[in-house]
Amino acid sequence: MGLLDSKKHVLGPFMKISDPALVEISAFAGFDFVIIDLEHGPNNFQTIQGHIRAAQAKNIVPVVRVPEINENMISKALDIGAAYVQVPQIENAEDAKRVVKAAKFYPEGARGVCRYVRAANYTAMPKEDYFSSANKNTGVIIHIEGNIAFNNIDEILKVDGVDVIFIGPYDMSQSCGVPGQVNHPSVISKMKDIVEKANAKGVVVGTFVESASSAKQWMDLGVQYISYAVDVGIYYDACKSIVDEVNTYAENTFLKSS
Repeated sequence: MGLLDSKKHVLGPFMKISDPALVEISAFAGFDFVIIDLEHGPNNFQTIQGHIRAAQAKNIVPVVRVPEINENMISKALDIGAAYVQVPQIENAEDAKRVVKAAKFYPEGARGVCRYVRAANYTAMPKEDYFSSANKNTGVIIHIEGNIAFNNIDEILKVDGVDVIFIGPYDMSQSCGVPGQVNHPSVISKMKDIVEKANAKGVVVGTFVESASSAKQWMDLGVQYISYAVDVGIYYDACKSIVDEVNTYAENTFLKSS
């Protein structure tokens, strides 16, 4: 299941909660993918197998963000069934090449070869089919998150095998000296430059947003892979909205009755 099959854009949240029910709920809500997070939060390879199974059962694309450029972690994420591996803190073309090499079998890379894994249906899939199809059915997403990567973006965009360039606005804001200020002009300017260069090269570009208006803004600029917030934040916002609305009603009713 590809990310952008017949679609101009795709939308999905980061998942930090360890219960795979949140993945199912995301699918029922209409999200296109989930980013199962191993960089931040409590998840590990044991817990995220359930997330991947839930995603595949409900036809939503499972993306796994590993915590670093680590060949073993990239291979493990793909072995247990991730459709895409998402890798943070890419700073140059060599970093990007390392990720592709770790994610792809020969001749595109040098991923560790094993068919006794979930991705190969635990050997039920003929090995000829598995190794020939794995490179086509798994993808690579890399994070561009700071000034070093920004300065090297032209070379990074030349690397074959990268499916999506993902701009991390929070880390970018820190690199710009304004941590957390994701809408600061210096952050927005650099993000726009990356989007323009990626679009010119025909490379899909993604970013993280926390509101529908922000999603629309970046979509209008050519961003196709929209990561919309995080499961814990989405739940908090929904709860806070309910509490505020009910408490406001109660306060106004009390004032009127008094």
